[in-house]
Amino acid sequence: MSRMTMFSSPLLLGFDAMEKTIERVAKSGDSYPPYNIERIRVSPGEPERLRLTLAVAGFTESDLDLTTEDNQLVVRGRQVDDEQREFLHRGIASRQFQRVFVLADGMRVLGAELKNGLLSIELDRPQPEKLVRKISIAVRE
Repeated sequence: MSRMTMFSSPLLLGFDAMEKTIERVAKSGDSYPPYNIERIRVSPGEPERLRLTLAVAGFTESDLDLTTEDNQLVVRGRQVDDEQREFLHRGIASRQFQRVFVLADGMRVLGAELKNGLLSIELDRPQPEKLVRKISIAVRE
């Protein structure tokens, strides 16, 4: 028995990779670190801008890694335990994380800043040029 999804429509050609990406992101149910996504107001005619802010208290710049892979923004954090420290109580765990955000076509990462335990990532989406292309039809007899 085959499984029907919204991408199974014969009118949606070439979206199978997007379906796999959405399934992979949906399976990663971890909610750490918490994050906000906000729309930044811009002047008319400027590209839409977004700010993604992750709460990464205790992480330094060298503990964090930001990459774009295909149409995904991947944020990784890894803290290394200091073996010379002796804790009498340890309530703050050093943990690692990986957070994946799927980017729409044309989204660009403009930069990132770490300040007061918050990692802010600026993104924009320039308006794509409307491309109309005439396709010739070959006649075969």
